[in-house]
Amino acid sequence: MPATAPKPVLLELLRCPEPHHAPLSFDRETNALTCSECAKVFRVEDGIPVMLLDGASHNGASHDSASGGPEQY
Repeated sequence: MPATAPKPVLLELLRCPEPHHAPLSFDRETNALTCSECAKVFRVEDGIPVMLLDGASHNGASHDSASGGPEQY
């Protein structure tokens, strides 16, 4: 079953849920949205972006910090 992309108008409106609210880019191969600033990756399921910070990954890895706090860049 092929991945379903979010509608273009939705992609224009979506922003990262982190305080910087940076734009997101959609990758059809991974079926995910990536933040242009913090590189967090949000999966897309049946054309619906899952914009939960707890479910986001960072550079393809699970977003779990050892300290439980925000990651420093």
